[in-house]
Amino acid sequence: MAAQFLKRLLGRLCPHQFSWPHSGIHGQDYQVCLICGTAYGYDWTTMRRTGELVAPPDGRTELLHEKQS
Repeated sequence: MAAQFLKRLLGRLCPHQFSWPHSGIHGQDYQVCLICGTAYGYDWTTMRRTGELVAPPDGRTELLHEKQS
């Protein structure tokens, strides 16, 4: 529980420096912050990040889904 809180806090305070966009196992494109490790969806047609991606509760990182705001 404390680790989740710390990760959320760091994600909000992080100045974010992103990697080059990557394609995931299921063809989903994403970028990862090199400082805090937060993943964001990426759209190649607009060349923009689409939103934060969240790992499922079971911890399988290959199945990321977009965070619902």
